[in-house]
Amino acid sequence: MNAIKAIVTDIEGTTSSISFVRDVLFPYARAALPKFIEDNHSKLEVGLYIKRIAEETQISANDLDSIINILITWIDNDVKNTNLKALQGMIWVDGYQNGTYAAPIYADAYSKLLEWQQAGIPLYVYSSGSVPAQKLFFKHSQKGDLTVLFSNYFDTEIGGKRSASSYSAIAEQIKTPAENILFLSDIVEELDAAREAGWQTRLAQEFDVRQ
Repeated sequence: MNAIKAIVTDIEGTTSSISFVRDVLFPYARAALPKFIEDNHSKLEVGLYIKRIAEETQISANDLDSIINILITWIDNDVKNTNLKALQGMIWVDGYQNGTYAAPIYADAYSKLLEWQQAGIPLYVYSSGSVPAQKLFFKHSQKGDLTVLFSNYFDTEIGGKRSASSYSAIAEQIKTPAENILFLSDIVEELDAAREAGWQTRLAQEFDVRQ
């Protein structure tokens, strides 16, 4: 086995519970989304994603009711849409900053991340959630601000998590040979894609921090 010189980790089901996203974050975003879109659609950073969604769905960007209905449907069906994820991340800011919720971190994952970081192994995040949402998650965790542990973050702007080309692009960005990167995830199809790109992989459910 080649030496590990960088570790890339998923979030949901890997460093923390899937239920937090499903039972806390998604409902919060779903409830807040209509007013958020109505109040902020004219802002540049929000309008950009609304325009992209309108182009994808072939409806008018001015038809806010239809945009809102599409986004709620996507939330209900856990659609991995980059534009939805970006808007959700914006909505979640208030909940984190107001202390409505804090992100849970598995105790063993927290211990291992600290160990790797202290050993000088660069850590990265690759999640379907937007990069701003990832940073919010780790900044407002139940273990405190963990953003200092990570060197960089990647989302589906770089490509889908089940596409080998996405992992090749990440390897190029972090300037590390593919064979020296370890990817942690609870999704087999993601691990398969990473292995196709030449990465080492580990299924999170099999990970034992006592080894």
